[in-house]
Amino acid sequence: MSKSKKTLAPSSIVTSRDPKGLKFTSIPAMSYDKARLSEEEAQRLNDTPGLADLIDGFIAKNRRLNQYANEEVGSGYGYPKGFKPKDPMSQSNDLRQLIGGIGFFDQDYLTLVQNGTVALPDGAEGWFAIPRWQKIAPTYNEAVEKVLALIASKRTFKNWREGQLGPDRFRQHPRTAHALDVIAEQQKGADILIIPAQFGQRHAGRSVRRAREVFTSPEFGLDAFSNAVMLLTHPERLIACEDLWIDCAGDEYAPAADGRFNEAPYFDFYVGCLGLDAHVVGSALDFCGSASGFVPQAV
Repeated sequence: MSKSKKTLAPSSIVTSRDPKGLKFTSIPAMSYDKARLSEEEAQRLNDTPGLADLIDGFIAKNRRLNQYANEEVGSGYGYPKGFKPKDPMSQSNDLRQLIGGIGFFDQDYLTLVQNGTVALPDGAEGWFAIPRWQKIAPTYNEAVEKVLALIASKRTFKNWREGQLGPDRFRQHPRTAHALDVIAEQQKGADILIIPAQFGQRHAGRSVRRAREVFTSPEFGLDAFSNAVMLLTHPERLIACEDLWIDCAGDEYAPAADGRFNEAPYFDFYVGCLGLDAHVVGSALDFCGSASGFVPQAV
């Protein structure tokens, strides 16, 4: 019915002042010296645009392995007209009404977001309020089941993998688990985390494993729990079959419970209702896109 683990440590980002960066920047410096330019030639180079674009293109092309490059297709699917993320405080208030006993976000951290000290990362569409799953249930799998039940209490919902979301089949991707731990450490003591994210458009038409391959350094796939929470606070995101379906690249799924986690869950809109299903991570479908979050950094 269906329509590589990477190290994620923002503190280790390499700059031009670090040894690896110095080695890179020494290459154009050596070429410049080798050219033995006259004053006029040097000025002509300075006045000619395009060098930054060449360097940006070289970095973009070679910064990562180009695995699964053939698992991308063009996509004309997107969000419902007028959709945009809500204010994180509004989302948080909605969540506390929906989930009994859930606490608050880190007010000091929200202030840093609001005054721009913590900037919205490139690629993110907005700030989303997402509870720590540990505040919902003892295990990740139980937490997902509880949020899915909440969705089912608010709208027509079909879990196409009902009874098949135990730990033998379903788990968080290690990169996502690590990223959420980093964010929780940044927002100490918060029950509800404020996470910069995008709802799938950025990776529309890419297979899940291709999306994982092209994630930027601070980017990680959002799991079914996070996406389900975001659909609770933004039910208008997926309301028709022609809306972009949401791959959960932050999870792994083994359909036969045989240790081969070669699928990922996704949220769809099919036969008139929202649903959860799973498909192989190598499927490049124009109507699907992986939602992702970002580990934010202070400006």
